[in-house]
Amino acid sequence: MTKLIVISAPSGAGKTTLCERLLKDIKMIKLSISSTTRLPRGQETHGREYFFLKEADFKAGIERDEFAEWALVHGNYYGTSKRFVSEAFQDGYSVLLDIDVQGAASLRKTFPKDCFSVFISPPSLQVLEQRLRARGTDKEETILKRLRNAKAEMDRKNEFDLVVINDSLDRAYEELRAAVSTQLSREQ
Repeated sequence: MTKLIVISAPSGAGKTTLCERLLKDIKMIKLSISSTTRLPRGQETHGREYFFLKEADFKAGIERDEFAEWALVHGNYYGTSKRFVSEAFQDGYSVLLDIDVQGAASLRKTFPKDCFSVFISPPSLQVLEQRLRARGTDKEETILKRLRNAKAEMDRKNEFDLVVINDSLDRAYEELRAAVSTQLSREQ
């Protein structure tokens, strides 16, 4: 059965790493590549991690109703292409979405029967702060902004079908993989 597998988490909670492992282990899942107006980080490439768009182009896509969901996060737009999801479903794939809590809420509302949502939570805000600082990629101002946003995101975790606490990457992954596998094996 094809589904939208929605994974949300505060920045630094391990969401991207867990998604990468799911994609490696479950072959009938395809990663949704979001569109964004933010600048590329490090070695990110247009069309691989994200579709990097100018704000005017993103807003034009909103006007043309090209996004299954979109949100303004940390001052940048992010969105999921309706066409990508539709084509993946037609090809028999489920779609894994690594998105924020706003986008997850929008998808749960738009696709209530096809959406399985998971919130990846750090054990605490203190642990999250340690992880963000250990990355060494963000300025102090950005870290503080991410921590403020993390608090608001964590306050919404009970809106999700499943909450996985990432206190150990391997344990969190096994819990996530088992839940996703169960969802994908269910009949509609």
